[in-house]
Amino acid sequence: MSDLQDRIQKELDDLVASGRETAAQFAAYLHGEPIVDAYAGPVTSGTPFFSFSTGKGLTSTAVHVLAEQGVLSHDLRLAEVWPEFARHGKDGITLRHVLTHSAGLPALPPELTRAELCDPGRMAGILADSAPVWEPGTRHGYHVWTYGWLVGETVRRVTGRTLSQVVADEVAGPLGVPGELLLAVPEDALGGLAPVRDGNWSAALDGLAAMLPNFARAVPAGARPDADLAADPAFLRAEVPAVGTVSARAAARMYAALLGEVDGVRLISPERLAEVSAVASTGPDWTFLMDVTRTLGYGVEADGRMFGAGGIGGSLAGAAPALGLALAATKSTLAVDDGDPMERLRSLVLDELTR
Repeated sequence: MSDLQDRIQKELDDLVASGRETAAQFAAYLHGEPIVDAYAGPVTSGTPFFSFSTGKGLTSTAVHVLAEQGVLSHDLRLAEVWPEFARHGKDGITLRHVLTHSAGLPALPPELTRAELCDPGRMAGILADSAPVWEPGTRHGYHVWTYGWLVGETVRRVTGRTLSQVVADEVAGPLGVPGELLLAVPEDALGGLAPVRDGNWSAALDGLAAMLPNFARAVPAGARPDADLAADPAFLRAEVPAVGTVSARAAARMYAALLGEVDGVRLISPERLAEVSAVASTGPDWTFLMDVTRTLGYGVEADGRMFGAGGIGGSLAGAAPALGLALAATKSTLAVDDGDPMERLRSLVLDELTR
């Protein structure tokens, strides 16, 4: 596999040399063994990148690990452990509804402030007092921000720990990558993060909100997911479990440990892997007004060959169970219509392993 490592390293070097990218990483595991660990720019293999919704994969994985341990069930009703959540007809919403983005709670108050966004207690209160946009379980729509607090508050009520603590204790720690799989970034780690810069994402975001009114309801101005937010220390330190900060090698390692053993560590059983990687919801998405297919806590990606989670700007992470493959990519520049370089590298690896 050294040829694959060399090819991807050259792609990243060329991407940074061209000025299209400031820094990037790409990593892959095959049957629990690393086959690619490439990076370019002012970073190392272990430098964490703020990667927006790639972090949802950490949140979902934490839930599955807790379910594997018998700590909670995917069919737990949130109101069983979070009584005030039952208001406005939400008593029947389960963790499974949340994991499949079918809970009916993607919207946020239009006047939401960034300070509120960074306050998990305040956000839990807002969600407890919210009414579903649709009858839970009858359709699905991407819960851009609310996914994290719905899962996070439930996990906190069950375990007494934040999701950040659960990820550190049950995922990053056992896998030997502490500090590289983060939801809330510790104060002393902020200076070691990769740079983030805006390409053309900010302008594209304006158009997206104008074109998709439901997206605008899910992403009010105070929660605008742009480079300014990604560089705000208060936001990065906050417990906002819909987003995360990762290195590519650590994210790939996490997905590899969902598929099987990595240096003696396996996060979930084969039976649970089959459950969480199977299609759980499909059809028109309320937020994006397009057909979307999801598994239990992850998206279906790469033309159906992988499950995982990607983030604004082109970061991605996921696994292909049929191939025993896990991979991840991080990048600094938030851009659209840039040729999607990380998706191209993902396709390169998939094609190489299936030809």
